[in-house]
This record gives sequence, C-alpha cells and structure tokens, in this order.
Amino acid sequence: MSLPGNTSGGIIIYLRQEGRGIGLGEKLKAYNLQDLGSDTVEANLLLRHPADARSYGLATSMLLDLGQHEVRLLTNNPDKIRAVEGPNREVRVTERVAMVPLSWKGRGGFRSNEVEGYLKTKIEKMGHMLDMGGMPS
Repeated sequence: MSLPGNTSGGIIIYLRQEGRGIGLGEKLKAYNLQDLGSDTVEANLLLRHPADARSYGLATSMLLDLGQHEVRLLTNNPDKIRAVEGPNREVRVTERVAMVPLSWKGRGGFRSNEVEGYLKTKIEKMGHMLDMGGMPS
C-alpha cells in the first residue's frame, strides 16, 4: 500500500460508532424522539446519553501507525479535530476541509426541511463549523 503524498489521495478511517457512539438500537430510539419533536441533541440527552459519545483515540493510533503526523481532516466538527489530534497532539490537523451540502453550493444534492433543521442544530448546539449563510432560504 502506498500512502498519498499529495491532495489527490487520502486515508479513510471508518470507526463503527453509529448514532454518534450510542449504537444503532439507541439511535432508533433517538429518531423516534426526533419524530416527536426533539432535536438530535435533545433526543440523545433524553435517552441519558451524551450529545456525542464517540471516541477517536483509535483513529489517532491508526494514523500514527501509518506514519501520518500531519493531516487534512474532512469534518465540520471542532471536537473531532481536537480528538483526532490526541491528548498530546500526536497528530496535527493542518487544515480542516469543510463538508458543505451540494444543495448549499447550488449543485444539486438533496434538500429537505428535516435535513436543514438537523444541520442547523449541529451548528447551534454542537458548534459545527458550517456557514449557515450558505443554507438555502
């Protein structure tokens, strides 16, 4: 396996942490609460889970095992940046690459009030770095 030396390639690390770390069964319960009017954060808290229960220590270890001490990270989540860097900044995130919905860029994609509300909650309650100015009105 060769590691990419430029921005034309990359590494995908998949961690099985469905439902922001609460598991699929609990996430289904959270969806039910969302259908009843709670937002994604409220639903997790009502189920006595943190808003986000994921851990990224394994991702940090995998990056180090692959010799990656500096990375560009595709995320809107500031907590993920700090977590991937590790407690002693073993990995340094040199750039955050924003994930912007295609519909916000005027390039098709999927639009719905439900998705827009979900993203707005992530911005307002979880500090996600996504410019709501790009959100279609």
